Amino acid sequence: MAKAKKSAKKAGKKAAKKAPKKAAKKAAKKVAKKAPKKAAAKKAPKKKSARKPNAAFMAPLTLSPGLSEVLGSKALPRTEIIKKIWDYVKKNGLQDKVNRRMINADAKLRPIFGKDQISMFELAKVVNNNVK
Repeated sequence: MAKAKKSAKKAGKKAAKKAPKKAAKKAAKKVAKKAPKKAAAKKAPKKKSARKPNAAFMAPLTLSPGLSEVLGSKALPRTEIIKKIWDYVKKNGLQDKVNRRMINADAKLRPIFGKDQISMFELAKVVNNNVK
């Protein structure tokens, strides 16, 4: 009978030990599953690129007399010159209606372009020839 009591106590202790271990394992699995979700939610916001504009593009350039009639006499960076030419083209409706890549010259732009119509891809070359 003493052996039966001892074995019953041991069986009870083993069951008691196993139950918390199983519960602990289940809890650990739940925590492990939840942890990545929380980590994903707490990600730092994306940083903007630390890219800076090239100084050569931002250097003010002196405009030729013909180009200064269209844009003004103030020295401008190359990027602003292109932007202002496009503003002028769109304001005066100089973009070709059929082929939108072509720019029609008016009286002010004809001396700059050197012809009646240029492609938008030639615009950078034209600007380059008219600035210092």
